[in-house]
Amino acid sequence: MDLQLQGKLALVSGSTAGIGKAIATALAQEGAHVIVNGRTQAAVDTVVAELSAATGAIVEGFAGDLGTDAAAQRLFARFPKVEILVNNLGIFEPKPFEEIPDEDWQRFFDVNVLSGVRLSRLYLPAMRAANWGRIIFISSESGLQIPEEMVHYGVTKAAQIAAARGIAESVAGSAITVNSVLPGPTRSRGVTDFVETLAQSGGKSFDQVEAEFFEHVRPTSLIKRFATPEEVASLVAYVASPLAAATHGAALRVDGGVVKSAY
Repeated sequence: MDLQLQGKLALVSGSTAGIGKAIATALAQEGAHVIVNGRTQAAVDTVVAELSAATGAIVEGFAGDLGTDAAAQRLFARFPKVEILVNNLGIFEPKPFEEIPDEDWQRFFDVNVLSGVRLSRLYLPAMRAANWGRIIFISSESGLQIPEEMVHYGVTKAAQIAAARGIAESVAGSAITVNSVLPGPTRSRGVTDFVETLAQSGGKSFDQVEAEFFEHVRPTSLIKRFATPEEVASLVAYVASPLAAATHGAALRVDGGVVKSAY
C-alpha cells in the first residue's frame, strides 16, 4: 500500500531507539523526509546514517532535549515547517506512589506532556496555513489503566490523550488531524533493559520474565507477549498518511488487547 508520504517532512521526537526509531524508519521507508531527534549528537548521527543507507530517504538529525523550551526553539528555528509531528519523547520509571517526589512529577510532566504540547503549538500555525498536517501523540494503554507501579507515568499518558483530543477540537473542519496512539507493553530499549535486569537478578531467562509479566502484571493481554516497536510504528505511519484523513481526535490502541474493552 502506498501511504502517499513521499517528500512529507516528518519530525519524530525521541527517535534514536525503540518505538521512536521504528516510527522514523517506517516513515522513511515510505519516502518521507525524516528528522531524527535524540539527546546526544553521537546517537543522532548514528541513526541518521543508518536510516539514510537503509531507506534512501532524506534523513536529518537534531540533537537536543526536547523536554526543554530552549531545545524546542532551536529545533523550530532550523525546521520551521514540519508537516508530520510525532510526539514520541517519553520517560518511565517504576516507583511506589508514596516515594514519587514533586520533582519527579514535574520531570515526567515536562518530558511526557509539555514537550509535545510545546512542539504542537510551534508547528500548528504552519499546518493551518497549508491546511494540512498530522500531529500524533505516542501515549500508552497506561493512560487508560493507570499502573499502580508508576502512577506518575500513567497520569502523564492520560494527559497526552486529553491534549490530543483538545488540539483536534481546535482544528475541526480543516485537513489537519490530531490523534494519540496507545501502545501496550512494547519491547523498547527501556523495557528490554528493565526485563534483562530482572532476569539476571533472578537467575531467569528473558522469556521466563516476559511470561511471568503477562501472567501477573498484565494478565488481560491477548497476545501474551511484548509487542515489537515495528508493530506500533506501522499504525503510526498509517495515521500520519493522507489515507487516514477521517481518523481524527481518536485514541488508537495498539496494546495487544491489554485494555479489556470492546470499544
